[in-house]
Amino acid sequence: MRNWLPVFCGTLALGAAAPPPSVVLASTTSVENSGLLAHILPVFTRETGIEVRVLSLGTGQALAVAAHGDADLVLVHDPDAERAFIAAGHGVSTREMAWNDFVVVGPADDPAHVAGGHDAPVAFAAIRKAEAPFVSRGDKSGTDAQEKRLWRAASLDPASFKGGWYREIGGGMGAALNAAAAMGAYTLADRGTWLSFGNKGSLRIVIEGGGALINRYDVITLNPNEHRAEAREAAERLADWLLSPDGQAAIGRYQVGGEQLFHPGAAP
Repeated sequence: MRNWLPVFCGTLALGAAAPPPSVVLASTTSVENSGLLAHILPVFTRETGIEVRVLSLGTGQALAVAAHGDADLVLVHDPDAERAFIAAGHGVSTREMAWNDFVVVGPADDPAHVAGGHDAPVAFAAIRKAEAPFVSRGDKSGTDAQEKRLWRAASLDPASFKGGWYREIGGGMGAALNAAAAMGAYTLADRGTWLSFGNKGSLRIVIEGGGALINRYDVITLNPNEHRAEAREAAERLADWLLSPDGQAAIGRYQVGGEQLFHPGAAP
């Protein structure tokens, strides 16, 4: 009986339609909030028949979910965290998919007098000196990690800030922008989410440009020994498509208000 039952069950299954392959993509919130994934993933599904389920999380959470085996592919933007993830054996390779940049946004009255500059650490130092309201995501996301790097580049430590002007909200990019608009505060945002954000209020870009604000998005292929074997081929097809000429063209075509939000980053 023990030998017969698996064979019988397998025979019954022969006439049933196989479910379509699927991939769980753990992705940073910015490529989801900006609308990029909703624009490009249906193209991939139409071409391949592979469904993609997106887990939209801060980079730190996305990497943690993948490390626990609950994702098949990762799309994030924190180089330091990515290197640690690979070194720990959770990922096999990381490849650049696209890039845009970060911007510092703030209230129109610009209490720290930083508008028009291109040096984000200098602007952060001026915001600290003025104790002008600043909203931090505080969620261990890629944007949060970049913000902390900019404070360190200004020789400042957010852990030492007192007086209530620096607010960590523990939320995503949309929540940080909403809070900054309500408070008349500065914050760091990725350009894609900023351009697609509808509740800007009096906020405007005050600092942009410069190498310190480049924002690179990477696809990480996961260790096959730690993740779903049945999804491995589909995940590799998604990673390859995102980096292919078709995927890169789809990324480059995505615009909001006539502005390109992401630039293709894969090597030709």
